[in-house]
Amino acid sequence: MKILLVLDQYDGANNGNTMTARRLAENLRARGHEVRVAATGEDSDWKWGFKDYHLPIFDHLVTAQGFVFAVPDKDKMLEAVRWADIVHVLMPFPLEKLAIRTALRENVPCTGAFHVQPENIWFSVNLGNCMPLISFTYWFAKKYIFKYFHYVHCPSHMIEKQLLKHGYKADLRVISNGISNRFEYHKSPTRRKEFEGRFVITMSGRLSHEKRQDVLIEAVRKSRHADRIQLFLAGQGPVRDEYLKLGSTLPNPIMISFLSTDELIQLFGETDLYVHASDAEIEAISCMEAFASGLVPIIANSPRSATPQFALDERSLFKAGDSSDLAAKIDWWIEHDDERRRMEHLYAEEAKEYAIDKCVDRMLDMFADEIRRCGKPLPPERELYGRDRSAD
Repeated sequence: MKILLVLDQYDGANNGNTMTARRLAENLRARGHEVRVAATGEDSDWKWGFKDYHLPIFDHLVTAQGFVFAVPDKDKMLEAVRWADIVHVLMPFPLEKLAIRTALRENVPCTGAFHVQPENIWFSVNLGNCMPLISFTYWFAKKYIFKYFHYVHCPSHMIEKQLLKHGYKADLRVISNGISNRFEYHKSPTRRKEFEGRFVITMSGRLSHEKRQDVLIEAVRKSRHADRIQLFLAGQGPVRDEYLKLGSTLPNPIMISFLSTDELIQLFGETDLYVHASDAEIEAISCMEAFASGLVPIIANSPRSATPQFALDERSLFKAGDSSDLAAKIDWWIEHDDERRRMEHLYAEEAKEYAIDKCVDRMLDMFADEIRRCGKPLPPERELYGRDRSAD
């Protein structure tokens, strides 16, 4: 099958949407599918490259988030869409709107994904808690992009409920973006010098206001064991300098760095406890990768985050935005080392339900349904899934 992925940014590995797209492409190719991309960057034999668009006034905010918009090009998009058996759109911006219009005109099957939560946009300008603005953004996205789809990929039941609440009429397919097989239970036999004798707490992900790393920093400050804790934030983003300053006065100054996948796997092997403090989250692959690696998570119990679904019990939840409650949960896990080690294995086992192979199967099911709806021929079962599913 020829699958075209459309998203503004595919190059680099500095944001969750890009990583999701690259993981999907890698696993589809491993099954024998031909995957090409329409995104910013240079042309190649697997990509139609589009020029960068620099947003007036707000460009520094966009680039600080590790993102770039694309300039739509009708001729180039027409070539890309005509190549494809199916087009899968991963973002809700002008490049993707052009891809949808072109696919409809050319009668090429097209599906969409809801990966960009309105809160992620508006927290960047401190408006993430303006609920009328958030509701308007859901409505605008529906009118601008999502009304054209018969099938929409939702990474979590939380976002599915939000779309239903805001009147989305598509067939909403809840499919996790999946955890790479590289993340599995492991403990490093040795630790780097900076971690020796310390209890290491990690949070991974973009450094931005809605992720609430500030709550975690304050919780470490309030912990009874603050003098033992080494806090590591793995990521980059617009509030990096703010958090470096905030965490510089901890008993053990905060460590912040953007890590490659190999480096993140190593860090998880040296970590004792994982915290996910975000107020708004569609799924949180970073948290999933952590507990797949054998880390007990403590997760903000926010109604606008899908991440609480991963907590196995109340000990892994804290009141969103409440640093004192988070400090109490951190202290409990530090003081119950045997229970933490037992739960590490349970979390790693739970992660297998979100293995990337299962998720890709479900994505292929959605693609097949859209192709059938458009009256197009499907490849044989073995060719579609890369294996014989008759025994499943």
